[in-house]
Amino acid sequence: MSNHWFWNSIALLSIVWYSTITIYVAIRGSFDIRHMLDRLKETAGENGPPAE
Repeated sequence: MSNHWFWNSIALLSIVWYSTITIYVAIRGSFDIRHMLDRLKETAGENGPPAE
């Protein structure tokens, strides 16, 4: 890493940045999906099958 310290550090920083963004999006997405499924369960209970 002595000859190409600049490019190696740029590559390492890019990998760290990309990993951070990927983990953040995965966590936020899981919370959003859980919230969406909870809302769908609530509305499914309200809009059950029609009474005959």
